[in-house]
Amino acid sequence: MTIFRPCIDLHEGKVKQIVGGSLTKTEVRTNFVSDRDASFYANLYREHQLRGGHIISLGANNQQQVLQALAAYPQGLQYGGAVTLENASDYLEAGASHVIVTSYLFASGELSWSRLDALKTAVGADKLVLDLSCRKTADGWMIATDRWQTITRTAIDPQTICELEKHCAEFLVHAADMEGLQAGIDRDLVTLLGNSCTLPCTYAGGAGALEDLQLGNKLSKGRVDLTIGSALDIFGGSGVTLTDCIQWNAKQSSEL
Repeated sequence: MTIFRPCIDLHEGKVKQIVGGSLTKTEVRTNFVSDRDASFYANLYREHQLRGGHIISLGANNQQQVLQALAAYPQGLQYGGAVTLENASDYLEAGASHVIVTSYLFASGELSWSRLDALKTAVGADKLVLDLSCRKTADGWMIATDRWQTITRTAIDPQTICELEKHCAEFLVHAADMEGLQAGIDRDLVTLLGNSCTLPCTYAGGAGALEDLQLGNKLSKGRVDLTIGSALDIFGGSGVTLTDCIQWNAKQSSEL
């Protein structure tokens, strides 16, 4: 059954909600900047027993906020943002339940299976989430790295997903072209993920209302979870409340 998964996005030391496709090294379009720190949101999620969410560091100057959030909700949040072979274990020791990795696994636009194997050996596949965040191209959905600005030559398709499932515990998929727009989820991508993934998978991008949870559940046959960011009331949105999402999760649990 599809559940709501929470998020904390950090940019320049602040909790923000951004328009994903705008995130370049020189500028960013922002929907919301919080006056609360990351640990406030981590504590909020812990109090409501919302597990399996992610904290993402977008660029530099976020490390203090990351460590405070992980300490506030140990084993309750996955961490992603410049994760490498050298630092992955540090984030797990700091309290992350899993580490999320994308850019480190790519070299010259190609997936590095040797890097993936080394990272899997270092932390264990059970602690590894592969971020398949993507951009839509004429050739389909292609994994995008470096703040979603570099489009790789690795497509998100059943064959890729099947092969990568041997190396990780979960997938996280940001539809970068939809991120922050609150214009609805990418129906075709959610359907593809639902038909292809046998491991847990979380989709993020475009959700603007509680109905998107219902739609995601239908399209993915309950196999893909959903993150809601900019539309959520705790991030200044008006499309859906955190209470709505908590109640949705409770309802899904009761039907299992």
